[in-house]
Amino acid sequence: MHCCHNSLSHIEIPEGAKKIVLVGNPNVGKSVFFNALTGMYVDVSNFPGTTVDISYGRFGKDVVLDTPGVYGISSFNDEEKVARDVILAADLILNVVDAVHLERDLFLTLQVIDTGIPVIVAVNMMDEAAKQGIHVDIDLLEHLLGVPVIPTVAVKGKGLEEVKNRLYEARTGNIPPALKRDLQEMLNRAGTWAEALLILEGDPHVAERHGVAPGTRREEIYHERRHRVNDIVRHVVKETNEGTRFSTKLGRWMLQPLTGIPIFVLVLAIMYYVIGVIVAQDIVGFTEETVMQGMYEPAVRAFVGRFISEDSVLGTILIGEFGLLTLTITYIVGLMLPLVLGFYFLMSLMEDSGYLPRLAALVDRAMNVIGLNGRAIIPVILGFGCITMATITTRILGSARERTIATAVLGLAIPCSAQLGVIVGLLAGIGVEYTVIYILTLLIVLGIVGRVLSRVLPGESSELLIDLPPIRLPRLENVLKKTATKSYAFLKEASPLFMLGAFLITLLQVAGLLEVIQNALAPVTEGVLRLPRETATVFIMGMIRRDFGAAGLSDMTLSPEQTLVALLTITLFVPCIASMIVMLKERGRKEGLLIWIGSWVAAFVVGGIVARIIM
Repeated sequence: MHCCHNSLSHIEIPEGAKKIVLVGNPNVGKSVFFNALTGMYVDVSNFPGTTVDISYGRFGKDVVLDTPGVYGISSFNDEEKVARDVILAADLILNVVDAVHLERDLFLTLQVIDTGIPVIVAVNMMDEAAKQGIHVDIDLLEHLLGVPVIPTVAVKGKGLEEVKNRLYEARTGNIPPALKRDLQEMLNRAGTWAEALLILEGDPHVAERHGVAPGTRREEIYHERRHRVNDIVRHVVKETNEGTRFSTKLGRWMLQPLTGIPIFVLVLAIMYYVIGVIVAQDIVGFTEETVMQGMYEPAVRAFVGRFISEDSVLGTILIGEFGLLTLTITYIVGLMLPLVLGFYFLMSLMEDSGYLPRLAALVDRAMNVIGLNGRAIIPVILGFGCITMATITTRILGSARERTIATAVLGLAIPCSAQLGVIVGLLAGIGVEYTVIYILTLLIVLGIVGRVLSRVLPGESSELLIDLPPIRLPRLENVLKKTATKSYAFLKEASPLFMLGAFLITLLQVAGLLEVIQNALAPVTEGVLRLPRETATVFIMGMIRRDFGAAGLSDMTLSPEQTLVALLTITLFVPCIASMIVMLKERGRKEGLLIWIGSWVAAFVVGGIVARIIM
């Protein structure tokens, strides 16, 4: 085991002393155990080649080493590398887990047991679990893991004496027979059982020390281990409602379909009311019409008009119909700013209260239908804010296949907040039955696209692993901070692209190309969609900014049926230039273009079908 001694060579370990290593996820209360075992005398040493500090102290004649909190032993970052090297050198491991989050913490426990090092487990925060109505069967857990398990409430000192007394009862746990066989084979190439495991799991550093190629079985071993965790948790953890707080019960109701779906519908209705009615109609009505169009634009036109004629090319670019100083600024300040602020405010409330992760768990099954997991609800909801930003957020999804499906769904069936505000306003004007048709059509398209991609794309989607924080009242300060940061980041990114869009449209207009494009699209708008010729402008505008398009509709006189067809087409139509750029960047040229062309086709086909049915 030469490799490990040099990694701990900077720590004095007396001859014959055992190395007792503390291991656990972040925030499980390891430090309390460390202090209980070592008392006052603690040394801190910087781990060579990293910025990570290791605390160590004495327990009797042995040495106790604390490791950074990690979710698994691998080498994704410095913390994990240090934890890995210290664990490899251990003679026995005290693994601290959080009783409330066993599903998360036992993954590391099983991995540590699989290394073949003797382990003892402390299940901490038992009081918090009881408050949340979680009952953990300690004896059964001990039987299933094959190592001693001790219930504790470390901050109150409960169970710490038992941990000290039973520390040396640590033993090797149950390793699955198939994995055991593979490890046995690997042993002749690796120094120890633990290193054999890490080489199998494809750890490049450990493999290199032994001059062997890293294994390729990480996915398979992790998958199997996750399966074992779920199985153990199913048997060991029981939830009761006795003596639990209301917030805990509420948190549970949010997760069960019977109660969770009505809660979700209620949340959506509140969002719809806040964004669609209060912000999009009342606030934007004031900021856009009264302030910007009523006061700002005339002032700018009058001022610039003194120096440049509005009919000249430069005049058209600056203060014309889509002028950089008129329409663009009105849009950014009058329309986008209030909508984006309102949207992020609500998202931050949902996040801070602990509702968002529960929503992800609730919709997980429904999302599986289109080849995604519940986590994808986050980019989807963000998509109702801004597709550009939602496309960037698809990075949180587990595999390239999921990122592609999510990007396609976002680009196609999700209207962004700017567009949504205008759409909600228009739908409110034409009546409830049309709103229902609009939503159903989008859901059907979303389902079909997701299903098809899920079938066609190779690979399989990852499972949902998500922490459920306790339900609590959001802190206003946090919410406002998040709202401000996110809104600023978004406007900073979007404003230049707005300007670019308005500029391009004005150039097309000055060069007389707008009419050419409109005439080229006319057969499609008139023939397929049964809409007036000038709707083509609306679609072109939609490419520049989706909401320019939707807003263009509000100035046209259309029958309710025509409004519905136009709205569906515009929603499904190509995402705006800004999100197009991001899509090409995130998904690559080939995939990005395919999604882009796909949304053209889908928009006109669906619009045409609906037009035939209702008109």
